[in-house]
Amino acid sequence: MAADETASDVTAAAGDGIRAAARGSAPAPLSVLDLVTVGSGRTATDALRTSVELAKYTESRGFHRYWVAEHHSMPGVASSSPAVILAHLAAHTDRIRLGSGGVMLPNHAPLVVAEQFGTLEALAPRRVDLGLGRAPGTDGATAAALRRTATLHEGADDFPEQLAELVRFLDDDFPDGHRYSRIHAIPGPVQGTSPGGVQSSHRPPVWLLGSSGFSARLAGMLGLPFAFAHHFSAQNTVPALDLYRESFRPSAVLAEPYALIGVSVLAVDEEREARRQVLATGLNMIRLRGGRPGLFPSPEEAEAHEFSPLEREFVDSWGANIIHGTADEVRTGLDDLHKRTGADELMLTSHAHRGELRLRSYELIADAYGLPTA
Repeated sequence: MAADETASDVTAAAGDGIRAAARGSAPAPLSVLDLVTVGSGRTATDALRTSVELAKYTESRGFHRYWVAEHHSMPGVASSSPAVILAHLAAHTDRIRLGSGGVMLPNHAPLVVAEQFGTLEALAPRRVDLGLGRAPGTDGATAAALRRTATLHEGADDFPEQLAELVRFLDDDFPDGHRYSRIHAIPGPVQGTSPGGVQSSHRPPVWLLGSSGFSARLAGMLGLPFAFAHHFSAQNTVPALDLYRESFRPSAVLAEPYALIGVSVLAVDEEREARRQVLATGLNMIRLRGGRPGLFPSPEEAEAHEFSPLEREFVDSWGANIIHGTADEVRTGLDDLHKRTGADELMLTSHAHRGELRLRSYELIADAYGLPTA
């Protein structure tokens, strides 16, 4: 694959002439991060159907990409297999970029990831992003079960080496004499071109994801696009983006830094409902961090919960990082965040007990920025 092909995919992600027309008055391209939330009283089937509706709707409104996160052993999150979900979404969409936000590379053999995303690229040509993280996306015991290792850090510490191996598989360019030189990720470049000269497989752009300085620095040094998890590490956002930009070295992929940030948002018709949903989000996080993950609670469950002073403090702190309220309030919050960070793209994630509320949130945000009507 030619380097300029990868660069063109990432540049298009930044909002070229076609994409810029779909931005309306948004300060940067808008995208979506989906955790496939399963609310109490609902099923994974319900959540996955909502994801299809969300992907189709946000595509119709000009959102740029739709990523799915990898999490495990969490009843309220049905996104344990991003590649499977993305294949399903590819069958129901036509233009929106699809990707992982992200695949937790230490949980998987690099060859398996190369094969999965080569398959996705074949299903949805030039629409696939491969976002990679080094966190487990779960607790230590589950990570050990996934990785078949005794300790959590056995995989994460080798992330740079795993990344290099994955890229080699994607590009099919292990040097002669390497133990993997005769192994090919298929679909992939080894399949060559058609009689008309069209390459049979295009390599998805690789992104690095992170919530600290490690991936920021690595992405910069490698000249890769970077996605920062502002939605759960807000205090580290500006330092991480500064580090990424300072560390950046031009590459065959990017001539200059390109960073998106994940942002928790919830736009609703009534401000009171936003506060109720944020309270439920806080209760969900309390249960998760306390080792008691469950289905995403309803606002009624959250209102009936007797929060301790410490829990109440946590909910207030967590909620402060969620941009929520009416459409105008959310727009103001997003505009301010963009000014503070200079992010090249805003990736929005909305959490609510009911799927229709999440859909309404993206509808209100699209309307607030004057994105194309569905």
